Amino acid sequence: MSKSIISKDEDYSQWFNELVIKSDLAEHSAVRGCMVIKPYGYSIWEKMQAALDQMFKDTGHSNAYFPLFIPKSFFSKEASHVEGFAKECAVVTHYRLKNDADGNIVVDEDAKLEEELIVRPTSETIIWNTYRGWIQSYRDLPLLINQWANVVRWEMRTRLFLRTTEFLWQEGHTAHATAEEAIAETEQMLNVYADFVENWLALPVIKGKKTANERFAGALDTYCIEALMQDGKALQAGTSHFLGQNFAKAFDVKFSDRENKLDYVWATSWGVSTRMMGALVMAHSDDAGLVLPPKLAPIQVVVVPIYKRQEELENISAFVSELKKNLHKRSIRLKFDDRDTQRPGFKFAEYELKGVPLRVAIGSRDMQ
Repeated sequence: MSKSIISKDEDYSQWFNELVIKSDLAEHSAVRGCMVIKPYGYSIWEKMQAALDQMFKDTGHSNAYFPLFIPKSFFSKEASHVEGFAKECAVVTHYRLKNDADGNIVVDEDAKLEEELIVRPTSETIIWNTYRGWIQSYRDLPLLINQWANVVRWEMRTRLFLRTTEFLWQEGHTAHATAEEAIAETEQMLNVYADFVENWLALPVIKGKKTANERFAGALDTYCIEALMQDGKALQAGTSHFLGQNFAKAFDVKFSDRENKLDYVWATSWGVSTRMMGALVMAHSDDAGLVLPPKLAPIQVVVVPIYKRQEELENISAFVSELKKNLHKRSIRLKFDDRDTQRPGFKFAEYELKGVPLRVAIGSRDMQ
């Protein structure tokens, strides 16, 4: 194949970037700092998403969706939160374009918003403003919500999957009657992340707490999991935050307890993102291409026919068709590559680059 990549021992950063692009996981977009996740890469993310989503539901959480746009005034209600994100926020100031006298498209200065809107960097503020209308009594607790969404953080230096201006993630936001319940939730979700990364990404992780300077903006404690990459550096793979009553106080979210006394609720938030895609590539792959755990591989088995005559190809095709049906019943994903535009050697190199776990050549003798 012509898609050779630089050795990771020669330039680890360039190796990662070339591998992501040449294996068809993602590519740079026309928007600076943003990426296009290609179908092969998105298929891996979908499998991550499905597995995590089931784990969230198994622990009692439900999915919801909240607005992409957040009124600027919401951020001023939690001082440490706005300080932590202020330099990364994208701000919407107008709601309309128009043509000028020369026919160029310009911003309509008469369409200025009364209040500027922040493009979601994270959703604590909009969600806790919403929770104020959802929570009145201890009977409404715990409230266990997850959101699958995109967020925007205006990064100066970006890398595919690892740090992009826009990225995909999930963010959990929960409300509890006591600090003990909220801390237990924070630790539970950290363990969910560790279980997922170890058993789906095949990556051992270390669990721990961030220092005060490294905590999430607005949190009392931030727990995280980190995994070791092949360059000897640790990559943060997931975080879970104990928020105390900070956001409940900021947005006046109170509940009546069993003694009919009013108190502020206790909160958590937790999230993982498409950075896990970067971790997957960096931890396992080599100079020949991706190395994907079978659970996440879009194609688990690829069959390449070896033949000289059309009759042989037809016989192999019939054999593989039955094989594919049998494997499908066992939830094994098989692709039959019968393209006549590429030679078998090219195909094997291509699927090694894409990290297909099992690559099989089948000829007439193999079916006997």
